[in-house]
Amino acid sequence: MKFLSSLLILGGVQAVFGKTQLYGMNIAGFEFGCAITGDCPLTKIIIPPIASLGGGDGAGQMSHFVKDDEMNIFRLPVSWQYLTNGVIGPLDKKNLANYDLLMQACLKTGAYCMIDIHNFARWNGDIIGQGGPTDLQFADLWTQLATKYANNSFVMFELMNEPHDLVIDTWAASCQAAVNAIRKAELVSHTILLPGLNFSSAGTFISSGWGAAMATVTNPDLSTDNIIFDLHKYLDIDNSGNHIECVMDNVKDTFVPVAAWLRKNKRQAIVSETGAGASDSCFIDFCAQNTAINDNSDVYLGYIAWTAGSVTSTYLLNLAPSKSGSKWTDQKMAVECVIDVWVSALPATVSNTWGLTFAAGTPVTSSTVSKTSTTQSTAAATTDTGSGSGATQTQAGGVTKTIVPASGSTGKSAASSVKVGSGLMGVCSLIFALVLL
Repeated sequence: MKFLSSLLILGGVQAVFGKTQLYGMNIAGFEFGCAITGDCPLTKIIIPPIASLGGGDGAGQMSHFVKDDEMNIFRLPVSWQYLTNGVIGPLDKKNLANYDLLMQACLKTGAYCMIDIHNFARWNGDIIGQGGPTDLQFADLWTQLATKYANNSFVMFELMNEPHDLVIDTWAASCQAAVNAIRKAELVSHTILLPGLNFSSAGTFISSGWGAAMATVTNPDLSTDNIIFDLHKYLDIDNSGNHIECVMDNVKDTFVPVAAWLRKNKRQAIVSETGAGASDSCFIDFCAQNTAINDNSDVYLGYIAWTAGSVTSTYLLNLAPSKSGSKWTDQKMAVECVIDVWVSALPATVSNTWGLTFAAGTPVTSSTVSKTSTTQSTAAATTDTGSGSGATQTQAGGVTKTIVPASGSTGKSAASSVKVGSGLMGVCSLIFALVLL
């Protein structure tokens, strides 16, 4: 009955049952201490997920996730302040080298590796392009990062973690400046993620209009190739991820209607941050949510769980695997609702002619395929080898923060190859035809 109801919801149009092209894990630590004000102090609370730097074994975790669980994407959060050592200006050589240790460990696995600037669209309390850092300064940050990883299309660029309480059209202009800067600096086309309003909440993607506003951001040639929406979503009472119980129906209320919007507008998204506490309700609801994301894999490119890295065992959303000798053991929540949901699903064929297709070797778009100069890249190639009102939240590093969202918004927590099968769409179409009969 669940399969039948899904068919009816989707109306048999562009239905893709199976798995997303990408799925993976956040590797937290470089962003520890960041508050939703964009204050990210350079103190000992930052715990780089690098064993040699005294943090979690992010390299070992990612290697395990790829080899044992087939994960193929990792999000690597870091604060703007860390990368520039507390100034708006050039990247700091030492701190960038530290962050690049994590990036290179990620790239070594063959996975896609996402840079996440974890500043909530702010710098020390001031909004980017709206009284804080100028669009030019924001674009300069991305020029430097795009230059650093200019040759590697396995590096993805998430322009900003969880913007909130700002003017969305003005924010779209700031993101446009960053996209223009990236496209000018890069040597191969990178996938760029567009963050929206209300902490990039998928739950308000349609109702607040942030999806439509961010849809105006394009490449310099006015195309939207390799530009996707960045969605976040939790399942607790205030969408913060701070509560042990899950109470939201993210299938019916969020990911099904957003999928319909994306399909209608021929756009795609990735859920770059989502998680749940290990309660009975969350084992039901989180698994159902991620199943729904997989069931709409024509428009959802993947999902990335929050979080592993330098988190402690007492952290509510801890999904870091434990290690005994040479054996890694995954958390129960990670196994049942993140890993098994994806691994056990059938491969799916991306059924549209306009979306991104990720494969081992290079991510390409359908429009890129038709060109004579197709991008070629390997995971080793780089330019440098070297959520409710007043809700109190605790970062993965143990820092407490208070969320004061605008009226109507919800708070948010700061805290191998890709197997693409064929023939599934034909099966789904046949089943749907039989249902109609």
